Amino acid sequence: IGLRNHVIEQMDIASSTRDPAIRDAALTFVFVGGGYAGVEALGELEDMARYASRYYHNVKAEDMKWILVEASGRILPEVGEEMGKYTVRELRRRNIDVRLETRLDSCEDRVAVLSDGARFPTRTVVWTAGVKPHPVLAASGLPLNERGRLKCTAELTVEGAPHAWGAGDAAAVPDVTADAPGTECAPNAQHAVRQAKVLGDNITASLRGKPLQEYRHKYVGSVASLGLHKGVAHVYGRKLKGYPAWFMHRVYHLSRVPTVNRKSRVLAEWTLSGLFKREIVSLGSLEHPRAEFELAAGGKRPKESS
Repeated sequence: IGLRNHVIEQMDIASSTRDPAIRDAALTFVFVGGGYAGVEALGELEDMARYASRYYHNVKAEDMKWILVEASGRILPEVGEEMGKYTVRELRRRNIDVRLETRLDSCEDRVAVLSDGARFPTRTVVWTAGVKPHPVLAASGLPLNERGRLKCTAELTVEGAPHAWGAGDAAAVPDVTADAPGTECAPNAQHAVRQAKVLGDNITASLRGKPLQEYRHKYVGSVASLGLHKGVAHVYGRKLKGYPAWFMHRVYHLSRVPTVNRKSRVLAEWTLSGLFKREIVSLGSLEHPRAEFELAAGGKRPKESS
């Protein structure tokens, strides 16, 4: 919500200023990281901003610059190489600048400097480049792998540490269903929520002197949204794109929402959103309710986050 409000506020700034430098920086959005978080956030926000631009008399969709920076040679590796290439083509068709094998070297003084030499004055940098375990693990004395994650067994115990357990992003859990030896479970919610249940059962079994069970979950595939009615999916060996992939993305995430009450609320909200126009009013004042009063009283606006 905060990022959405920020994008709309930048469009407001671009619409109201006469300074071309401020306008250009306000309408430049840099996303670093071509995984799920980066691609989905970029796709959804670009789609929303494109829709919102019709309500500005002097801001057009083509005035905005959307840049995706990815250090490797592909994006969305979870959906497969073919769907990853399709996603790049789809994003570029929407005039999104996708830069592969490129890194963000600096973003000082509101200027994003890339490893290929490009420089983009911008007020928005979104960092989604990877998952890093919490630094407290380094001070725990527990065995860690080369990425700083806890070395765990398939039963979710920490290797060589009695009565220590691990699950989720910080745990390097072997994937016993994978064909290649040494494969670890990805640090995502699909594994974490399932590991939590096995971990709880195993702690209970350990206290009662019963045998422990292995964490075993066959990875069935991945889905990603690229905006309203746009998406890619690779599930059970089948490859989908466009509306079918987007619909599968919505259905899967709705199935993961806990309790019937919450599912009903989310489904009702999605249904109403589909029947009416998008809401494009910025609600940034909810995050900093005193800001406008302080500004009116002669103070300075709080420093914006990128």
